[in-house]
Amino acid sequence: MQNYDDFKFGITLPIMGSLFDDIEHKILSPLSCLREFANHWMLEFDLPLVSKKDIQITFDGNAINVEAKLKEEYSEEKLGNVTKFEYFKKSILLPSKIDNKKINVKFEKGRLIIKIPKKKTGHIVKIT
Repeated sequence: MQNYDDFKFGITLPIMGSLFDDIEHKILSPLSCLREFANHWMLEFDLPLVSKKDIQITFDGNAINVEAKLKEEYSEEKLGNVTKFEYFKKSILLPSKIDNKKINVKFEKGRLIIKIPKKKTGHIVKIT
């Protein structure tokens, strides 16, 4: 159960990054959102038709990359053209000062939830 007492901003923002599907490489861009709390960031992805074992999450500095192979090929028809997709893929540049070594990830019912702690910076100054 999420404790909303530490909720910092009341706005859920759509993630900027790859906003469009990559038809040539058969890759879908999943829906996602990023929310900021007092001591962590919560990143969510909708990944229907995906098994937990087929999800790969990597970090490169403050960028997170999520890739997932679909259980079965997904087809979409627009204006008489059929497009087939095999993967979800999205790269997102996260805010600075994250602690990517203490990440908590959960995948349930097609929803990937990544909790990323904020890195504590600075130091305590003793008052004399």
